[in-house]
Amino acid sequence: MQLYQFEKIYSQMEKIFGKIRAGEEERYTTLLLPLEGNALKTYRKFPLSNSRRLREAIALALFDIKEKCTGEEIDTKKFRNEDNEKLEHALLMAFDPYTNKEIRKLFKQQNKTDEFTQDMLKNYYKIPVMCLLKIKDSIDTWEKQSGANGYFNFIENYMGSHIKGTEMEFGVMNSVRNEI
Repeated sequence: MQLYQFEKIYSQMEKIFGKIRAGEEERYTTLLLPLEGNALKTYRKFPLSNSRRLREAIALALFDIKEKCTGEEIDTKKFRNEDNEKLEHALLMAFDPYTNKEIRKLFKQQNKTDEFTQDMLKNYYKIPVMCLLKIKDSIDTWEKQSGANGYFNFIENYMGSHIKGTEMEFGVMNSVRNEI
């Protein structure tokens, strides 16, 4: 896979799952806030996991979701590194039933099954994908306005006082029961 193909994942997933429109972010705060909080905690503890690495982590998470929804194996090893993998894990902990055991348990209870079909997963991942794409757009905006680490500077100023410390106790979307 080449860099062009790696970065194409954003537009591919937007075509499949859609996008949060400007002004509609409030409807998605139950997932946006845990995603941003988890990323901020990771950045605080590991400053090399910066805005650029977060953009890569979002792409990696989107490839993870695409694999789960299609069954297609995608080789992203070339684009992985220690710093973006930490952020990818932090993002996935907020919503992914394959990463977070508590969410997996709820997913199974809600769907009364141990097996997840591709249709179930595609429906489930719609909002997380839209939120990840919104964060990616925000990263692009804040880096243009404020430089290489503009996104984390913005998040720190916007909500940093509400996110305590660097402990890796990951936030999970509040409405996970309703989303599953």
